Amino acid sequence: MTRYIDVHDMQALVHLHGLAPMMSEMAQSIREDFLRWDDFDKSPRTANHSTNGVIELMPVSDNALYAFKYVNGHPKNPLQGLSTVMAFGVLADVATGYPELLSELTITTALRTAATSAMAAKVLARPNSQTMALIGNGSQSEFQAIAFMTQLGITTLRVFDVDAKATDKLVANLRPYTDAGKLHIVRCATSREAVRGADIVTTVTADKTNATILSADMIEPGMHLNAVGGDCPGKTELEAAILQRAKVFVEFEPQTRVEGELQQMPAGFETHPLWKVLAGTAVGRDNAAQVTLFDSVGFALEDLSALRYVHALSQKLGVGSTVQLVPEMADPKDLFACATAARPVLRKAA
Repeated sequence: MTRYIDVHDMQALVHLHGLAPMMSEMAQSIREDFLRWDDFDKSPRTANHSTNGVIELMPVSDNALYAFKYVNGHPKNPLQGLSTVMAFGVLADVATGYPELLSELTITTALRTAATSAMAAKVLARPNSQTMALIGNGSQSEFQAIAFMTQLGITTLRVFDVDAKATDKLVANLRPYTDAGKLHIVRCATSREAVRGADIVTTVTADKTNATILSADMIEPGMHLNAVGGDCPGKTELEAAILQRAKVFVEFEPQTRVEGELQQMPAGFETHPLWKVLAGTAVGRDNAAQVTLFDSVGFALEDLSALRYVHALSQKLGVGSTVQLVPEMADPKDLFACATAARPVLRKAA
């Protein structure tokens, strides 16, 4: 039987274990796998693009586990009452091919994206950073805010979104932290106002366009830029001049060159692998005045890390169920007998 984690199970995990601890532990899981970078069979995701969005498959494996994620990106979906991003994934045993876990990944992707952002910022941002600008206050914003608050010590959040209702939602959801005095939120009228004086700038917008959320004249010495929104061809958030000024770090360069801010730059433009900084074989920030940029597009290895974390946590807390995705047969060569078994249990679709 395959372990199954649906949305209600994920909600139970968050309730029982806590959002911040889950993101912190997930960041550690991702870091552990990044430190084994060469052990994994890696490839860019396979994407099918349409007028309204993109649907992607993201596979990765080592000699023990195989994982894939199905994920979409449809910015117009909220107009139909649907999420912009929806995902599910599978964790399988490489030795047998048996699916060990089938899990929702919509909530989990938000957790792992924020966890990855915080993991990168720990080695790229200036020590003792306290103020973060958050441009784009949609579905990912609270996760980013909480991860940076609890893992890096961010105490002030300067926020902006072209949709004021999105900012209202963000402020309401973070009220437990602001009421407790752990976080101060400053609502700003423009991106330029939001980034003024920020140690870290996170951009996480949804529009599928080559936008200029940040321009080079808005960037101050020493800033760390966490560029999350650019995640498909034709979708960027930063003016190209910012990349020319910054030291740019990437997850898996062949994918980032197609989907990230890097798609604006020539083939020879220099980048730096994040995994090498985590491993201590490369330098992150060179000095306090340097501008660092994490060109985050989301890589399949992060999903494998998240899936194995969710699998272990769900077992520890006794959350989830099992489903029979593949048949159990007395004779593994007799699939016909399984398919034509007497007295099947008939179930109507909901």
